[in-house]
Amino acid sequence: MNKRLISIVSALAIAVGGSLAAAAPAQAATPPVMITKVYYNSPGSDTGSNTSLNAEYVRLTNKRSTVINLKGYYVRDKAGYVYSFTSDFKVAAGNSILIHTGKGTNAGTHRYWGRSWYVWNNTGDTAYLRNSSGTLVDSCSWGSSGSYTNC
Repeated sequence: MNKRLISIVSALAIAVGGSLAAAAPAQAATPPVMITKVYYNSPGSDTGSNTSLNAEYVRLTNKRSTVINLKGYYVRDKAGYVYSFTSDFKVAAGNSILIHTGKGTNAGTHRYWGRSWYVWNNTGDTAYLRNSSGTLVDSCSWGSSGSYTNC
């Protein structure tokens, strides 16, 4: 009788333990590309000069050990301002790129939004990164203090 009771209790413990393990949340995988910094309050007064606008930027970093093509990815803020990668743009493993708010010539790791006024709110905002299917890849939020945030 004792052996049978022990077998039943053991089987029940295994069944319950297996159910609890299956119910535990899975750890989220690191996104392939992450927002790693947003410089939302460029140095000096917000005059709207191109120099000031280009000191405002978002940095994206490839977190994979392979090249990633950002074609179709886009960055946006809460108000709906969008910067899109409309053609092939490859980022080497571990490398970062900067998307500057103002105007300039896209070259190397520097991209330019081409805006004539600021995107990122100094009083708090959120940067969103979505892939070509619109799925949220990463986001970064900040409050009203400081000039930049490391995400």
